[in-house]
Amino acid sequence: MTDVDMPRPESALPRGFVRRTFPSLLTLGAMIAILLVCGAIQPRIWSQGGMTLIMSPIVALAIASMAQMVMMSIGDIDLGIGYFVGMITAIVATLLRDAPLLGVLALTASIGAYAVMGALVQLRGVPSLIATLGASFIWLGVGLFALPVPGGMAPDWLFAYTMWQPPLLIPAPIVTMVLATALTWVVMQRTSLGVRFRGLGSNPVALARSGASLLRTRMLAYATVGVLGVLAGLTLTAEIGGGDVNAVPGYTLTTVAAVILGGGMFTGGRAVAWGTLFGSVTLGLLTVLLTLLQFSSNLQPAVQGLIVIAVLAGRLVVERGLR
Repeated sequence: MTDVDMPRPESALPRGFVRRTFPSLLTLGAMIAILLVCGAIQPRIWSQGGMTLIMSPIVALAIASMAQMVMMSIGDIDLGIGYFVGMITAIVATLLRDAPLLGVLALTASIGAYAVMGALVQLRGVPSLIATLGASFIWLGVGLFALPVPGGMAPDWLFAYTMWQPPLLIPAPIVTMVLATALTWVVMQRTSLGVRFRGLGSNPVALARSGASLLRTRMLAYATVGVLGVLAGLTLTAEIGGGDVNAVPGYTLTTVAAVILGGGMFTGGRAVAWGTLFGSVTLGLLTVLLTLLQFSSNLQPAVQGLIVIAVLAGRLVVERGLR
């Protein structure tokens, strides 16, 4: 009697699906763990007011990370998103408050500028790193021209947003982040536009042979980044109550880290909106945790970097095990 090889039971979930979602789940676990530790140190954060207080500074980072995710899905990286968001706060706190129509035109022109930058990258073959880095100086200059020093004032409707208390004791920042993420997920995963974005990042030759215009696709992707950047600037203006072009230059690399933590790749072709949300919230909560642990503010960036490297290393080890 010979032994008969028994067929291996098939996994309930496709292996590719597990590989794609695992980084997001790992980051979600890290986010929950940090939140639990913060709650153990300071139980008051579990109230609506406490959650609003610690989540409010993360809203703009989460939306800016969505913008970076769209950029990375087409295989590009935006090195100017931090100064772009800062420039938007300067426009919102001055033009949009004092002359709303002029302010809306300025914000629309900002989105159009992003689309033009996409055309420059596509037509002239300029690397996105160079184009966006150069554009960051333009955003900085325009922001300083609109508001040379931090100041101005957010429009009244943005102040009303900061005072908004959703029903069922749900913190307003969480509502904003979930809505922004859901909208981005729908665009990237459930529309033909999102398919073209990811196709541009993974296989532009096949995308061109399918009849799609690479120029139009890249311009639309950059315009989408501009729209999300404007939304991030609006929420940041609501948070700080005014404008400051130098408010968040660190967003540039932090948003890249959030995308990678959430399962994104530098090579393009992948859009993980919910994972990016978990990554940005995790990075934001790290600052809260280190503050509660009374770490010196000078050491916090180093500790944050070590924790991010540890999470990424764990992700790589497990991903290799899933192959």
